[in-house]
Amino acid sequence: MKNAIITGATKGMGRAITIALAKEGINVAVCSRNAEELAAFEAELKAINPQIEVAAMVADASDKQQLKKFAEFTEKKLGFIGIIVNNVGMYKHASILNDSDDSFEKQVNTNLVPAYELYRFFGKSMVSVGEGHIFNICSVAGINPIAEAGVYSVTKYALLGLNKVMRLEMQQHGVKVTAIIPGSTLTDSWKGMEVDKNQMVLPEDVASAIITIYKMSKGANVDEIVIKPAGGQL
Repeated sequence: MKNAIITGATKGMGRAITIALAKEGINVAVCSRNAEELAAFEAELKAINPQIEVAAMVADASDKQQLKKFAEFTEKKLGFIGIIVNNVGMYKHASILNDSDDSFEKQVNTNLVPAYELYRFFGKSMVSVGEGHIFNICSVAGINPIAEAGVYSVTKYALLGLNKVMRLEMQQHGVKVTAIIPGSTLTDSWKGMEVDKNQMVLPEDVASAIITIYKMSKGANVDEIVIKPAGGQL
């Protein structure tokens, strides 16, 4: 059985991706800051597929020490981790000049550092086995920056850059790296705003793209995939 670790798994895209992996018979490791939410999601995953193992731990992925403890816990409980989904992220609608003093550090620690740290933690074992697939959930803001979400755009640019370096470092070792680049997707980022879900990318769309890419032949890798609303960005 294959094993996957997913950050930011209890909501939005992370939730849809985790459910899709569970349905494929893949063991999953998930974390959340909220113990109740995590316990409910763990029970839901086991109901979806009683055959899989679920490693669930209360942890804040933006805190380096907690993230490392979660990685250690995952490896101990599941063994070799062949799939990493770096999904955890935060969106803040603010221009850089009008942003709060702690915003840059907060968003770097949420949108960029977890992907870097999990790569460092699991990367060498992937190289030694000669297989694995890392998915980094980037954003179209990392291609076309949004001035009104300045720091967010910068961190997503950086994540896309990290994805490219990972891919170059890993391609000679049989490990695949894919940047998933969604546009306007129906997640908690849109909470409190009037939106038409029929004009947006759904979390399940991102999940099905990941499953399709993961199931491709050994010799094929999708470097980057951009998924935007059919009618254009909102």
